[in-house]
Amino acid sequence: MGLISFLKSKFSKKKKVEENKEVEKKVEQKEEIKKEEVVKENEEEVKEKYITGLDKSREGFAKRLKKLAKSNKVVNNEYFDNIEQILIEADVGVDLTLEIIKETVSQAKAKNITDSEALNDLLIDIMFIGYANKGGSFSTKIDFSSSPTVILLTGVNGSGKTTTVAKLANKFKSQGKKVLLIAGDTFRQGAVEQLTIWASRVGVDIISKENYDPASLCFDGLKKALDEKYDVVLVDTAGRLQNKKGLMDELAKIVRVMQKVIPNAPHESLFILDANTGQNGIDQARIFKECIPLTGIVITKMDGTSKGGIILAIRDKLSLPVKFIGLGEKMTDLEEFDLDKYLYGLLLGNDDE
Repeated sequence: MGLISFLKSKFSKKKKVEENKEVEKKVEQKEEIKKEEVVKENEEEVKEKYITGLDKSREGFAKRLKKLAKSNKVVNNEYFDNIEQILIEADVGVDLTLEIIKETVSQAKAKNITDSEALNDLLIDIMFIGYANKGGSFSTKIDFSSSPTVILLTGVNGSGKTTTVAKLANKFKSQGKKVLLIAGDTFRQGAVEQLTIWASRVGVDIISKENYDPASLCFDGLKKALDEKYDVVLVDTAGRLQNKKGLMDELAKIVRVMQKVIPNAPHESLFILDANTGQNGIDQARIFKECIPLTGIVITKMDGTSKGGIILAIRDKLSLPVKFIGLGEKMTDLEEFDLDKYLYGLLLGNDDE
């Protein structure tokens, strides 16, 4: 090959390489744009779920506050009595309601606020700044650094626990995790069959034995999870009333037996709380918390209640974060709790559009 030909060949290739790099760069930029668009679409979809799922709560809280402000331009004692009623009926809880009202009155006097709409804004600020400042963990994230990550789900009868197990399994599987279910509700008729059907629909594995000691089943399940390298283990347990000592002792036994296989299991202990039960649900959770170390709350059936204030009461009484919130009946309607989206759905909805 002559020098001229060599030089032409060399630099034409270099040019081609540069062109290829430019093309690759443009492709990468397009892919990044597509990823950003997908994220935005997902965010918008989740926001809409919060708006729809909190529709009844918004009617019972934000819209009642607005109506009150429009019909009462001047703030007086009667106005505060009406606010108190709205908060209690939204399930904020009596003690927390009185605390919020007291702080609102104090700040309103200090800032010389007499306009009803301005007072409502102050009230909302106090409510949710208080939520953020309460003690205890505020994180909604599940830490998957342990392999497997063991998540125990507890609650009273009819709280939606088994369905929540299935929804969480679906969520984690969609994130690429290998999921195992342990059907710890071994004695209730049809319970094992119900969870087995869910496992089949979602496409995850399950370990189950009817009429078998739940703690022993958990032992077998965690051994299997270690041997077969599962990423996540979701443990369903029997619904139990908090005043049944035998059943509560059984729950503590399950935790002790788990720790014989995996010393720091369960990594998450979540209490499933039906939003419709209100303050009773919080009292139930408090007793469960005395039995096992709860790490968070999952609120179910939020779309079916007007008691959106339950979020505040949970934080106030239990010092626990809400980790997930059920905003509908679909498998994909269980969302990681997001305070900003919750506030948007509760206070604004589509009213700002």
